[in-house]
Amino acid sequence: MSARVVAGLRPYLQREPLAALMLGISSGFPYAMLGATLTTRLAQDGIDKKSVTAFALAFLVYNLKFFWAPLVDAVRLPVLGRLGQRVSWMLLSGALVVLAVSWLAWLDPQQDLRVFAIAAVAVGVAGATFDIVIDAYRIETLKPEQLGVGSGMSQYGWRIGSVAAGSLALFVAAHSGWAVAYQLCAAFALPAMLAALVLGEPPRHVVAASAVGLRQAWVAVVGPLAEFLRRRGALLVLLFILLHKIGDTLANLTLRLLLNDLGFSNEEIATWDVGLGFIAYLVGIFLGGALYAAIGMKRAVLIALVLMAVSNLSFAWLAAVGHSNALLGFTIGFENLASGIGGVVVVAYLSALCNLAYTATQFALLSAAASVVGRVVTGTTAGALIDSLGYVQFYLLTTVVALPGVVLYFVMLRAGLIDRSLGDAGRDGGTR
Repeated sequence: MSARVVAGLRPYLQREPLAALMLGISSGFPYAMLGATLTTRLAQDGIDKKSVTAFALAFLVYNLKFFWAPLVDAVRLPVLGRLGQRVSWMLLSGALVVLAVSWLAWLDPQQDLRVFAIAAVAVGVAGATFDIVIDAYRIETLKPEQLGVGSGMSQYGWRIGSVAAGSLALFVAAHSGWAVAYQLCAAFALPAMLAALVLGEPPRHVVAASAVGLRQAWVAVVGPLAEFLRRRGALLVLLFILLHKIGDTLANLTLRLLLNDLGFSNEEIATWDVGLGFIAYLVGIFLGGALYAAIGMKRAVLIALVLMAVSNLSFAWLAAVGHSNALLGFTIGFENLASGIGGVVVVAYLSALCNLAYTATQFALLSAAASVVGRVVTGTTAGALIDSLGYVQFYLLTTVVALPGVVLYFVMLRAGLIDRSLGDAGRDGGTR
């Protein structure tokens, strides 16, 4: 039995998945600074709901990152470039994240909400650029057969980074203020930077042509998209990616508003949403990895999509019942369990879609497309929808809008389009 346990753990202890863990930690913390933590900060400062939900547009930067992702693939940085294309960009983007979070730390939203919003967007730009580099480094470092394990370790890291930063921010803010809290959280950029320095350039990195001149720059931008669109079923894949996370994004980016209106304290939020949610997500990641290994990527993704859609019903249940720690625990547990499973298998699928010559650009395009619709709707209409429909009807609506993505994936699976759309990053990994 012990030998089987050791054998089961061995893939997680290899240097590539461990590096993915470190990368995930740094990737998760800027998102936490802009997500639930920022929502709580603004709500406690008395900012109205429509303004708070409008800050979800800062996340929109993450959905636009494919516009400058070709720079990460093609532009060689002066001086730092001697360390390698991926390593040099990792150091630069990590430093930019530290500076942007530090700027946001010392601003007061009550004094000038406009400048505060600009700083939040700056964190989004820096964090999105950091993500571009982190994702490319992870995919190119992992071997094809490590995509499932590596995606799981990356999700473990992402959750550790986001939860640790979110918890630290809440507890420090309660005693020393938000400025000190944000400043301390900026240190979470370091794990990815250190991992890149220790491991060096990823072995599967394919050197792209430098973007010198208009023609080369145009090829760097259009080439990755053109290569993807030439694959059979590419348009359906893109449509699926656009649709599948709408309901999940709407529900998650408005959760803290619900908890605030139901009267949950910072301590209760930290205990249930942050603490229990962290544990449930870790369990979900483990189950996602086991599911991936047992039935393969394609069927695992379908199961994850169904679970993520159904989990939104628990938000509606909580909204109907009101302030209940037991029901909050169930809601957070169910949602994070489903998200953990989906985080492993869906990220593995998106990674497998990439061509190694355009890793940064293609993954940026795919991951950005995965939540762009949900974030736009959240930032522009979620607050108004909650005011007009109420929380219960709003969360029932999020469940309904999650269904088209599930149906479309099932159609693609039956038509054999999943295998035909894969890139060379996932060709040798056994994606049955």
